Amino acid sequence: MNLDNFNSLIELFFYQADKQDQKSIFLQWLNPNNKKTFTWEETKLNIFKLSKTIKENIKEGDRCLLVSENRPEWFISDLAIMLSGGITVPAYTTYTEEDYKYLIEDCEPTLIIVSNNDMLKKINNTINQKDFIKKIITLDEVDEVVSNLNLNSKEKFLDFNAIIKNDLSEKDKIQNNNLKRSSLACIIYTSGTGGNPKGVMLSHGGILNNIVGACEILKPLIDSKPVFLTWLPLSHSYEHCTQFVQIAVGAKVFYAEKIEKLLDNISEAKPTIMTAVPRFYQNLYNKININMKKQTGFKAKLIEATIRLGKKVLLNEKMTIFEKLLNSLVEVLVRKKVKNQFGGNLRAFVSGGGALDKEIGEFLNSIGLPTLQGYGLTETSPVVSCNPIHKIKVETVGPPFKGNQVKIAEDGEILVKGENVMLGYWNKKEETEKVIIDGWLHTGDIGEIDNEDGYLKITDRKKDIIVSAGGDNISPAKIENMITNEAEIDQCMVYGDKKNYLVALIVPNKEFLKEKVKINKVVENINKKLTLVEKIKKIQLIDESFSIENGLMTPTMKVKRKKVTEKYKKELEHLY
Repeated sequence: MNLDNFNSLIELFFYQADKQDQKSIFLQWLNPNNKKTFTWEETKLNIFKLSKTIKENIKEGDRCLLVSENRPEWFISDLAIMLSGGITVPAYTTYTEEDYKYLIEDCEPTLIIVSNNDMLKKINNTINQKDFIKKIITLDEVDEVVSNLNLNSKEKFLDFNAIIKNDLSEKDKIQNNNLKRSSLACIIYTSGTGGNPKGVMLSHGGILNNIVGACEILKPLIDSKPVFLTWLPLSHSYEHCTQFVQIAVGAKVFYAEKIEKLLDNISEAKPTIMTAVPRFYQNLYNKININMKKQTGFKAKLIEATIRLGKKVLLNEKMTIFEKLLNSLVEVLVRKKVKNQFGGNLRAFVSGGGALDKEIGEFLNSIGLPTLQGYGLTETSPVVSCNPIHKIKVETVGPPFKGNQVKIAEDGEILVKGENVMLGYWNKKEETEKVIIDGWLHTGDIGEIDNEDGYLKITDRKKDIIVSAGGDNISPAKIENMITNEAEIDQCMVYGDKKNYLVALIVPNKEFLKEKVKINKVVENINKKLTLVEKIKKIQLIDESFSIENGLMTPTMKVKRKKVTEKYKKELEHLY
């Protein structure tokens, strides 16, 4: 299968679906209250059925907002929108009502697909205000809630389950041949440095280009039908792309019930490959490390040998004959047991969405959990590079994918060029022209390329976006503006890159300098307007203002984050 020959993601799906055993399970949700399974045939037919309904309600190029937790219907909806000539706009289920309002007003969707009652409540007020929304399709039964929501037009609502029960004529089973590699596939919103999210327009060809690179990475890891466990939100560009990789390799896909049940879901699904963000690996590292440190005597020595020899293998260092024999022994006694805790079939973890700590990467690879770190951003569909299994260099993010051109600008910024680069930001021409210059995307990240292997290494972040340990992109400016808009607070700096939660340095108004309780109350009220990952968990009050005179502010009155962080590093780290 030559992925370069496909014009669209929908074409890739139908090609692969026709090759598979039609009765074999393709999609399965591990939710015990809604344990749905879809064969390849059922998936294909339901895409046709849903597409028929969508076509009746949209014009080509219309946006379709998709608000749902991960489940098989998410996949079906995404591809049905594409087949209908629509543009999928995925949205996080953790968004606030204000976030949904902004998205809806910005992309003006003609149709909304929403999963359940809770999600519907969040968008209800906005739906009632917007005439451009023609239809709402709900994945779960919401009749009772719809009647209680005081919606203007109840006939707008369609039931997904009723749609997929409809019969199809042969003329309804037609692929969309109008799509080209340059056609817009989806608009994925990401945080902007100014605080407002930006809609990143990704093409069919851009995502297909990413799949080529991903399949190269997976080739040595797959010797039969691979199994994936999907748990990162599909509205995240990383997992959104992964679902098309799953098609390309003919995988069986399990959707996790929820994060709290992840380890149980892993045992049930027995995945071959798992994609995750650094926070997952950080938690995993801590749990395994704590457990290993409890061991004594012979077990403790075996674990020490496992890590020590594993690092030698990882770094391709020479081993004595005794060390080789010992490494074979710990492979059976230690690494195999570790792998069995993840279903026993795991060939590799793939880390993306943020920087993976070198120590964690070395540890996981050494104990028998191969972990491949990659790099990318929503604007690159999203992957730029990834470590291959045969030569992992944990301090790097691997060589660029085929089709990606990567170079380092004079100031150290990483620039990317290729089909995978976004078409631009939705409705933001000026913003687009600032980051794409002569075809080169300016990533905002600082890095270097090692001359030996051409591996890319990220050394710093040019832009101010905070990337949490969970891989969430968070705009500190948005939160800081909300806090400093309060009368009690003069200045604020939000901190939390690669951390599990956000904290803030706050300079109170002089009248409230001694009133920490009052300041805490202000922050608590602001937190109610923020998503879970944006909430400020702890604060540190300081009595010195950020100013030009003390070097903590630029002449244009912007806070020098690096300088402030250096000065208050001790206080900030104490909050963790």
